[in-house]
Amino acid sequence: MQTNHRLNAMMLAIFSATALTAQTPKLQSVLDQLDAASAHFKSAQATVRYDNYTRVVRADEIQTGTMYVERSGSTNRMGAVFFDQGAKAPARVINYDSGMLQLYTPGTNQVDVFKAGDNQAKYESFLTLGFGGSGKALKQAWDINDQGTEMLSDGTQQVSTEKLDLVSKDPSVQSTFKHVTIWVDPVRGISLKQKFFAPDGDTRTAEYTNIKLNATVDTKPYAISKKANRIPH
Repeated sequence: MQTNHRLNAMMLAIFSATALTAQTPKLQSVLDQLDAASAHFKSAQATVRYDNYTRVVRADEIQTGTMYVERSGSTNRMGAVFFDQGAKAPARVINYDSGMLQLYTPGTNQVDVFKAGDNQAKYESFLTLGFGGSGKALKQAWDINDQGTEMLSDGTQQVSTEKLDLVSKDPSVQSTFKHVTIWVDPVRGISLKQKFFAPDGDTRTAEYTNIKLNATVDTKPYAISKKANRIPH
């Protein structure tokens, strides 16, 4: 149970969520657009900026990096590299493939390895939260409150996004994050911003720019050394 709870937290922290009281025509239109975009989704790559806010000390920890999500048939893969503010060497490298999540810390040469097991479908729904996931899948996993349209920059242009506040239908997810807000471009089926709200008041905000959709992914920057010390959980 403790391992599953920790894996829930890890997956929600990477990727890269108040209840739906009525199925409005506008929300249904957004979900239909996400269905259409998902049917053609192969991959997404982006520059990412993470702001991890800790309420107790009222402090923000900023990390920047790059990430990708890739779909091949029914298989989902993702990778991310994060740098602490001002650092040149990566602080964390993340890989997910075929139900296995690896979190690599170069400073200690340690890889924490988590296997999704029977919960693979649930964990992969986190990967596709705003990155290629269908509207149907979003509705199945989350209660959705459409909070309207908002313009955001994707690094090259202003984009009309739909702000969706999500509450997971899974109580184990709610114990980690009360709700998640995503700003999604329904035409491309990608998030430009996500904000996770923890029960203790902590928040994690991710902003995505320089987005490349359905381009070939170079996975070399996300590779983890085979010589690293792997710790199963």
